[in-house]
Amino acid sequence: MATFAIGDVQGCFSALLRLIEQIRFDPSRDRLWFVGDLVNRGPDSLSVLRYIKGLGSAAVTVLGNHDLHLLAIAADITKPGRKDTVQDVLQAPDRDELMTWLRHQPLVYVADGHILLHAGLLPQWTVAQTQQLAREVEAVLRSPRYPEFLGYLYEVGYRENSGPRRWTDSLTGHERLGVIANALTKLRVCSTEGDMGLSYKGAPHAAPPGLIPWFHVPDRKSAEVTVVCGHWAALGLHILDNLLVLDSGYIWGQQLTAVRLEDRQVFQVSNREPA
Repeated sequence: MATFAIGDVQGCFSALLRLIEQIRFDPSRDRLWFVGDLVNRGPDSLSVLRYIKGLGSAAVTVLGNHDLHLLAIAADITKPGRKDTVQDVLQAPDRDELMTWLRHQPLVYVADGHILLHAGLLPQWTVAQTQQLAREVEAVLRSPRYPEFLGYLYEVGYRENSGPRRWTDSLTGHERLGVIANALTKLRVCSTEGDMGLSYKGAPHAAPPGLIPWFHVPDRKSAEVTVVCGHWAALGLHILDNLLVLDSGYIWGQQLTAVRLEDRQVFQVSNREPA
């Protein structure tokens, strides 16, 4: 049995199938971990969702910012943008079934000394605390109240980069849930005190003054486990003793990456036709 962690697929189904073939994935014995952003920007988000959903217990996926964006579109919170490529999902006969399945995926998954999430962890969060906070957001996304939360998350606490940008235990309601969701699905850089710079997408060395990669914050309380994540295409494949960042920018003409967790062997397929 092997566990393969796979970077941001973003609707690139043919690339995913090539990678699956390369790693010789056997769903009867192996497991796939997806770092989120299953959909959008690529040409075939519908097939990606159907494929991963069909794997059942052979696959684990966490939610990324593009997955939440799709849920917001499907719930009529917002309209598709110029660069969005999710119309195949929205027009599919199994759209509602797929959206229900997506809403029920976790934000965080912990197993075998690893924590799987899409973007980042605030430095003051332990792994146990992160799991508990993620469950708060997951419970709302799985409830009939999810459109109300997505409305706040997308219009106030998410897309417009307003609302709180630092965690405090005293946060309540949508502001509390918004900080949790923003950290887990959008965080790249923050201050040493945990102030999130959510609009920054560039390389680490060019980050605004006072902001550093979240995983370089001194005394980060989650440092005892290996974080498996994606989201940061400008960073690329980045491997440290306790970190695997797997968004290697396939959608931008680079690679789609898988790492076998047991021995950290890297597998990649390349894209010669960027979006």
